[in-house]
Amino acid sequence: MALLPIYTAPDPLLKTISKPVATVDAEIRKLVEDMFETMYAAPGIGLAAIQVGVPKRLLVMDVVGKGREDEAPQPLALINPEITWVSDHDVTYEEGCLSVPEHYADVVRPAEVEVSYLDVDGNMQTLRADGLLATCVQHEMDHLDGILFLDHLSALKRNMILRKLLKQKKLAS
Repeated sequence: MALLPIYTAPDPLLKTISKPVATVDAEIRKLVEDMFETMYAAPGIGLAAIQVGVPKRLLVMDVVGKGREDEAPQPLALINPEITWVSDHDVTYEEGCLSVPEHYADVVRPAEVEVSYLDVDGNMQTLRADGLLATCVQHEMDHLDGILFLDHLSALKRNMILRKLLKQKKLAS
């Protein structure tokens, strides 16, 4: 396994619309392993392939550990995920992102979703999610379409955060 570099906003790569995974093979399974290692090391609860420079419709998540440290990890890899249902009820969660380090904001999303996807063995699966898992899966799926959680904020808030990120990048170089 290997730690992969995480691209940060406003890198234009993060605006890329990811392409479907053609075949779930050894290369994809290796990418999934590397993404899990990268996500856990960051630390984070979700990571889309585009965030590590790979424009494929693939994401990994593990929401256990966020306030539930007594539970065993529950890693979940979703390949070519598609939302097939959303609830009418919305919830607000404070979201953060490994590609938008040290910035958080409230985002409103559907409270529950159902997602169909391929697992690492190439089998079709369905996931019904609510709570933090529903928010996480929607957040990560946004990445596959070139959308950051910042895009759900007002232009004023979004631009303020992007200016801070640009300043941090300049100071780091």
